[in-house]
Amino acid sequence: MKEYFDANHDDVVSFFEIVQFFFHFITKVVLYVILILLVLIFCLFFFYFVDLLYNISSGENKPPLFDAYIIVSPSMVPTINVEDAIIIKRIKPEKIKQGDIISFMATDSYYSGKVITHRVVGVEKSMNGSLLFRTKGDHNNVADPSLVNEEDIYGKVIFRIPKLGYIRKFLSTYFGWILCIVIPFLYLILSEVVHVRKMISHSKDQKV
Repeated sequence: MKEYFDANHDDVVSFFEIVQFFFHFITKVVLYVILILLVLIFCLFFFYFVDLLYNISSGENKPPLFDAYIIVSPSMVPTINVEDAIIIKRIKPEKIKQGDIISFMATDSYYSGKVITHRVVGVEKSMNGSLLFRTKGDHNNVADPSLVNEEDIYGKVIFRIPKLGYIRKFLSTYFGWILCIVIPFLYLILSEVVHVRKMISHSKDQKV
């Protein structure tokens, strides 16, 4: 009877150790992903402010070298979906070619004042020699009604992070912050404290 109980007890301990291992692993993965995103955001802000200071000191009025947006419209589905995040890079107008995806300030009456991200489907020149771009959403049946002036372009899409908008929304809630940041962080701290205490206790036992 005692052997049976001990065997079951060992199985129970092993099961909890496995659960603890996987929880510890998942917690670390979540925190590392968040850390990577924070580092990426920090890098973007760093380049943003360095470039901004340079533009101010040189008297130039350029859009940021890098910028990021969360997509809220399905106009670029399936290439870019709603709640995807995009990273854009400032680019010289003459380097923009047909097929590129750009973010720009809309000037037509329906979207006036909004930042739009659409694909370039045509390049033209105005009477004064500046470039004009015909754009269209991949999901739309027709091209945008207004041409995009080169000075209204913020940059070219260089990177997409799928569904980051949902994560941002969840982390902005009280429950999401507690669940994804506070609890995993406290768990890792407590687990490390317990691990250190076990090592100290084991070291004392060996000395005795």
